Amino acid sequence: MRAHHDLINTILPDELILEIFRNLDSKSSRDACSLVCHRWLTLERFSRDTIRIGASGSPDALVHLLARRFPNVTNVYIDERLSVSLPVDFGRRRNARHSALSSVRLHFLPERSEAGASESDSYCISDAGLTAVADGFSKLEKLSLIWCSNATSAGLTSVAEKCRFLKSLDLQGCYVGDQGLVAIGKCCRQLEVLNLRFCEGLTDTGLVELALGCGKTLKWLGVAACAKITDMSLEAVGSHCSSLETLSLDSEFVHNEGVLAVAKGCSLLKNLSLQCINVTDEALTAVGVFCLSLESLALYSFQRFTDKSLCAIGKGCKMLKSLMLSDCYFLSDKGLEAVAAGCSELAHLEVNGCHNIGTYGLESIGKSCMRLRELALLYCQKVGDEALSEVGKGCKYLEALHLVDCSIIGDDAICSIATGCRSLKRLHIRRCYEVGSKGIIAVGNSCKYLTDLSIRFCDRVGDEALVAIGQGCPFLRHLNVSGCHQIGNDGIIAISRGCPQLSYLDVSVLQNLRDMALAEVGDGCPLLKDIVLSHCRQVTDVGLAHLVRRCKLLESCHMVYCPGITSAGVATVISSCTNMKKVLIEKAKVSERTQRRAGSVISYLCVDL
Repeated sequence: MRAHHDLINTILPDELILEIFRNLDSKSSRDACSLVCHRWLTLERFSRDTIRIGASGSPDALVHLLARRFPNVTNVYIDERLSVSLPVDFGRRRNARHSALSSVRLHFLPERSEAGASESDSYCISDAGLTAVADGFSKLEKLSLIWCSNATSAGLTSVAEKCRFLKSLDLQGCYVGDQGLVAIGKCCRQLEVLNLRFCEGLTDTGLVELALGCGKTLKWLGVAACAKITDMSLEAVGSHCSSLETLSLDSEFVHNEGVLAVAKGCSLLKNLSLQCINVTDEALTAVGVFCLSLESLALYSFQRFTDKSLCAIGKGCKMLKSLMLSDCYFLSDKGLEAVAAGCSELAHLEVNGCHNIGTYGLESIGKSCMRLRELALLYCQKVGDEALSEVGKGCKYLEALHLVDCSIIGDDAICSIATGCRSLKRLHIRRCYEVGSKGIIAVGNSCKYLTDLSIRFCDRVGDEALVAIGQGCPFLRHLNVSGCHQIGNDGIIAISRGCPQLSYLDVSVLQNLRDMALAEVGDGCPLLKDIVLSHCRQVTDVGLAHLVRRCKLLESCHMVYCPGITSAGVATVISSCTNMKKVLIEKAKVSERTQRRAGSVISYLCVDL
């Protein structure tokens, strides 16, 4: 019998195998390759450029371990909000192949400690860990330290001094001080991205010095809930950060002077997000005058500016593609009309809780913004059918429509959208009580590319609407009909027979849904991954068994407040679905045997039955 030869390792050079590893699309694939042989294990370690670390019992030791194994890492993400799952003993030598498999995105159980405070600290990376990052990853380009509460300026200074190629730094929720930021500005002259959201320990001193040091390269800056950062910092940004393209600012302590300085000094600004209660028309008018390259503008909870601001934006920002207005109470149709007239490139519009914007303003958008692709109207009580009729006539490229609590929008509006916007892919409607089956039937008849339909708590939508969707929308993947009380078996059966690509289904609070519908879903939707059955009082273990017998890809199942589902049904779900990640159920319905088998897959809702 002729011996087998390893042709791959004999013929392929290291460089080619490394290139193959770099093009693998998932971590699991890379881990699997690393288990083939010692050579591939070594090469895979050299090809790894990203690691993600969650809360761990020994974070500093973990960083040391990873730094030794992956010398070419350029991206490090440390997020202490991530869950803890696997135990590790750093004092014991572990199998090399097993170590490679769990080398990235590791989450470890903490070691027991005597004092509560020290136990809490054991989850958090310290300055010693940051020093290990600096020593071990000298090629570092991106560093994220999310809610790392034990990191201070000392650790950040170590990173600054030894990782001079750093381009992106995320310090969200870290209590670092000015000294660390000063060191970054002094040493990291290629920095492009800086996130300082919820960095409560910073003052103007740190941000001003950073702007002086690496302002020329800075392109993205985020600041939120930093009580000691004021207009002085933004004036420095305006003076020294001429390449800035994105600014996200949420502050009660910034006034017109700071935003004016940025508008005048950062003419390349493309994306601006503001939640600043002390900023008025004066600042926003300057944005319209000086930031002619602006493409995205988001304004949150503005109490002190009017249509004058939007008129300036419409007049000056001709390249605007995205506009988000949330709780801007003094804006009216006049401001939106000015945007529509001046910003013909607008592709995304969201209006949320702006109670003085009504039908006329949205009609202007429909008439002038022919490239509109996504429209979201939330809590817009003055927007009527005529507005969406104009959108349907003028915005034929619309792909997504979101409507929440728009009380006077009804079937005529949805019919107009369906007829005019045949490229529609996502339709989300919640608590719009004038929308009924007629509008959804029109969508089914006209929008064959629809992939995502959510019609929650729309009492006038019945089975006939879903029959039309099942017959006309074969590419549907996501369906949510929660709380639509007129929908029952017939509608869900039509979906299961006509939409074989369905992967998400929410039928919660459907009082007329029975086991027959679940059996049909099992037969017709083999790709289903997530299902929500909560508050379906007619569903029993029988229907659940039919469902899970065919839906082998199922990953999550929510079934609380379903009196017909018992512990036997829960056991069937756990035993049949090998890919299951989450089952939400009442604790009383889970036997000890099922609990042992399921482990952390089961999440409990504790209620008295």
